[in-house]
Amino acid sequence: MSAPLDPRRNAFRADLADARLEGRVDAARFVEGKAMTVARPIAPLRREGRASATQETQALLGETVLVFEAHDDGWAWVQLDGDGYVGWMERAALSDRLAPATHRVCVPSTLLFPVPDIKQPVRAHLPMGARVAVGGEASDRNATYALVAPEGAVVVQHLQDLDAKAADFVVVAELFLGAPYLWGGKTPLGADCSGLVQTALGLAGIAAPRDTDMQERELGEAVAPYAPSKRGDLVFWPGHVGIMLDEARLLHANAFHMATRIEPLTEAVRRYEAKGVAISGIRRLSLG
Repeated sequence: MSAPLDPRRNAFRADLADARLEGRVDAARFVEGKAMTVARPIAPLRREGRASATQETQALLGETVLVFEAHDDGWAWVQLDGDGYVGWMERAALSDRLAPATHRVCVPSTLLFPVPDIKQPVRAHLPMGARVAVGGEASDRNATYALVAPEGAVVVQHLQDLDAKAADFVVVAELFLGAPYLWGGKTPLGADCSGLVQTALGLAGIAAPRDTDMQERELGEAVAPYAPSKRGDLVFWPGHVGIMLDEARLLHANAFHMATRIEPLTEAVRRYEAKGVAISGIRRLSLG
């Protein structure tokens, strides 16, 4: 007997479901999702269709989503194309007219200028992972800019081709140092533990699911308990994950520091054990 579908990554409710799930779930109505693109730098994906609802994750500029339902109150029920996460997003954050993305932001954040001129008022701050459609280049005495659709310019050194891969995802993760802890966040402007892991791996070309239980189940291979840690090992507790920088130091976004910090693994272990919580697993990715 197959396991029940996870509603976090499958769009179904009693009254409405993704047409691709017909025959697998019960629903009063099945619909085809409409492809749309995130048109804001960061668009929260919420548990319910209201601004006060919990943020489950974030979608970033240029990401694609499937919209299954749009309400008159301005909320849409969607599924993210990248990791399949399902939730509610403001309809105003989506567009069906944006050009397909060609590049993404590879630094903690960058600035979108209205024209190729760093002295112009900034139009938007774009976070790491945001995607843009580059249609050309222009230069002035200060910089070379990528011209992005619909209208704007970003300095070229802050972008990488969508097919490019960071050589070391741990180096990417270190760019989050000092970022405030934000439940459901996944950028250096604010991140939670699994969002940090997902974004860092993504820029290294490694697709990762969103939540810690998914990551512990699906990423890498299990490491034997008490085996020496290696750089890039993922250390899991129930509901939490961190990245080993070397055999002794852990990098993680955590609510104790309310930020992304580096600390000895032994200190994190001691703190969790004081709460009666032990490491649930260590996963090692093949990075070769």
